[in-house]
Amino acid sequence: MLKIRRLSTQDADFQAALRELLAFESAQDATIDATVADILDNVKRRGDAAVLDYTRQFDRLDAKSLADLEIPQAKLEAAFVNLAPDAKAALQAAAERVRIYHERQVQQSWSYTEADGTLLGQQITALDRVGLYVPGGKAAYPSSVLMNAIPAKVAGVQELIMVVPTPGGVTNELVLAAAHVCGVDRVFTIGGAQAVGALAYGTETVPQVDKIVGPGNAYVAAAKRRVFGVVGIDMVAGPSEILIICDGKTDPDWIAMDLFSQAEHDELAQSILLCPDQGYIDQVAASIEKLLLTMPRKEVITTSLTNRGALIHVRDLDEAIAIANQIAPEHLELSVEQPQQWAKQIKHAGAIFMGRMTCEALGDYCAGPNHVLPTSRTARFSSPLGVYDFQKRSSLIQVSAEGANTLGKIAATLAYGEGLQAHAKSAEYRITHR
Repeated sequence: MLKIRRLSTQDADFQAALRELLAFESAQDATIDATVADILDNVKRRGDAAVLDYTRQFDRLDAKSLADLEIPQAKLEAAFVNLAPDAKAALQAAAERVRIYHERQVQQSWSYTEADGTLLGQQITALDRVGLYVPGGKAAYPSSVLMNAIPAKVAGVQELIMVVPTPGGVTNELVLAAAHVCGVDRVFTIGGAQAVGALAYGTETVPQVDKIVGPGNAYVAAAKRRVFGVVGIDMVAGPSEILIICDGKTDPDWIAMDLFSQAEHDELAQSILLCPDQGYIDQVAASIEKLLLTMPRKEVITTSLTNRGALIHVRDLDEAIAIANQIAPEHLELSVEQPQQWAKQIKHAGAIFMGRMTCEALGDYCAGPNHVLPTSRTARFSSPLGVYDFQKRSSLIQVSAEGANTLGKIAATLAYGEGLQAHAKSAEYRITHR
């Protein structure tokens, strides 16, 4: 019998229990970090040769050159053409929905001119080149290709370089097809910290990028931390999370399966239910027991729910909302009446799924919004991946002669106050003496 944690906000120690439930040690393992540091240094010094050595060691691919590990565009196109019709249609439909949504995020340059003729504004430009890490091996996520590549292309990124490990030379055709659909420019079958290093520092064959996005294992995450500053990164994501607020009127089987949908990711994933109806919580617990036996990944789900899951009884939906804002979940389902009204009270969540028909899984694949979301309570200050992550802003300043006369005096006064005489004199040179 699965022993999922049961909590109540009416318990005296509830807040302590909640803190313990949410606690996740995100600091990287020292051994992993040391290994990654060595790999990155080697790649930085030796370029292609180092990447080839690690690819032979970890992925069992004995290529003569890194160029041999680049997949030609013709192979990406062939992967798409040869898909089963239903898979091809699903991939195209999902890509189109993701594209339409992200086209609304594009920022535009703007400016305004003051009365004295001074122009101020903001110029928007896309990143030149972005690296996309896509997991390979046991995990194959074409949806990750869509969610990372499409907003980059919509933003106007000139070149998108994808890296994907292929242990033993085994490729996933759906991943390659997704790269074709998204217009990925180059694909290399390399992975791990060595691929992150190749993208960050550049090698003889792999061009240096400006930003690295996409999920990976602990070694990839540690590598992204280390190269941040040399290049940009999207985020260092923790385990997947779902928080469901339910009023007790949704089919309990649906809620149980929604909890499973995140728990099946890995043993560290977190699935939590908040509900004011104790009887309904019992029904969900019964559904969990019944449906778990039908799940191919039942061992992973069991570990996840046992160690990090919870069914929490709350006084009412208002209290549930307050707890949700405290948790700041990656995914929040509002399985309640009038979900849009309750959503207005949510301040912290990566994505809000409103209504009984809106399961989180739809957002993972094809609803449209990005599924790359802040985890581990970082939704308090972070946002989903989007077009804005692939655009930069430059301030525009063009001061008129009249403006220089006014601003020069202000700037000089403040600069003298800071003891920066060159700043002051530079501004004073532009002042028109009359």
